Amino acid sequence: MLIFPIVTERLELAPLSAADRDAFVAYRRDPDVARWQGWSPGYSVADADALLSGQPATVEPGSGRWLQVGVRRAGILVGDVAVHALADQPDTYEVGVTLAPAAQGSGYATEALSALVDGLFAGGAHRVFAITDARNEPVARLFDRLGFRHEGRNVDADWFKGEWTSIDTWARLRS
Repeated sequence: MLIFPIVTERLELAPLSAADRDAFVAYRRDPDVARWQGWSPGYSVADADALLSGQPATVEPGSGRWLQVGVRRAGILVGDVAVHALADQPDTYEVGVTLAPAAQGSGYATEALSALVDGLFAGGAHRVFAITDARNEPVARLFDRLGFRHEGRNVDADWFKGEWTSIDTWARLRS
């Protein structure tokens, strides 16, 4: 189980709260941010309110739940990392990351995901993985930097935003 807050050299990670809503909605509405994500630039305040009200305080192993964890620099939300505890695979977690455009290229994604993954392994995780759009080269470099193994590419396997896309799977094992 993750214990919050997770503090790094420059960042603090803790579940998103109502105070984060406006900044969260602002970067989710950015078309360049939404391009690789499961939402559209039409992401609304009501969408954010629904997500925030339905979030757990932490993510329990095997729960099947997602948790959006705010990434804050000096108390200001700069993005979020997501963690999903798979219900059908013990001690297995899916992760993802989203940063506001002004925070991209700063190393925050590497720092935040590294801390999250370390926290998952410290809490007993066996496997942590990510599924990414094969065209998203910056995220491929990110997972490579974090020591994730590129496990494979499923070609034209995902109908996403009106087109067939290829997806990559990345993973790390605690061992």
